[in-house]
Amino acid sequence: MSQTTLPQPPSPIVELADVAVSFDVGGGRRLTALENVDLAIGGGEVVALIGPNGSGKSTLLRVVAGLLPADRGRALFQGGAITGPDPRIGLVFQEPRLLPWRTTAANVAYPLELAGVPTSERAARTEAVLHTVGLADAAARIPSQLSGGMRQRAALARSLALEPELLLLDEPFSAVDELTRERLNLELLEIAARRHATVLVVTHSVHEAIFLADRVVVLSPRPGRVVADIAVALPRPRSLADLDASVVGATAQAIRSHLREAAA
Repeated sequence: MSQTTLPQPPSPIVELADVAVSFDVGGGRRLTALENVDLAIGGGEVVALIGPNGSGKSTLLRVVAGLLPADRGRALFQGGAITGPDPRIGLVFQEPRLLPWRTTAANVAYPLELAGVPTSERAARTEAVLHTVGLADAAARIPSQLSGGMRQRAALARSLALEPELLLLDEPFSAVDELTRERLNLELLEIAARRHATVLVVTHSVHEAIFLADRVVVLSPRPGRVVADIAVALPRPRSLADLDASVVGATAQAIRSHLREAAA
């Protein structure tokens, strides 16, 4: 199976080595979701994970988030073993998972409350992050009063409230319309650039992966393995017009080729 080899960053913020994850499916049987996964992500990089359904993309994200232990291998964040959730790591799910009885501001402030941040600092940080995602005017609304895109912005704001160094995104914009998705992707890149954040994003969209990422990591069908690590030769900052560049077509062709080979 072909693989594109890229030089790894000298001091990765995330390092996975020979990671394997399996699940008990009953009857004494186990399902292997990930096998022999090696991945390094440098500070400030945006890396996209892409692969077929069941390739373990979300499972890998949960290992990095500290929500799921690996059966085997090494999972490190900033050189230390990942043993559980870490306030330096933010996670945004496909569904916003907002508390329906809380206002937007109260939802965003929730992780700060759990962390014991003083009330005055909590209010200031909540106000600042709502401004960052363009929801300052919606602070007093409850989730049912927000559009789908606004709910995803609120979920993003909640994950940014603790000022994470690593942001994990599990298909965060897949449930919104295409125009909203494009706008949110632009805003995500702007936020990541301003905060110098490292981002690992799961997507099923080849073009979204190319638009967002510095590198696109392709996973095989289950059990998921890294079969390609492809550099995206687009300059930053990016605009939607960059999707018309010839390099996008060539990169998309390379990604789809690896997906086809992995599935063969």
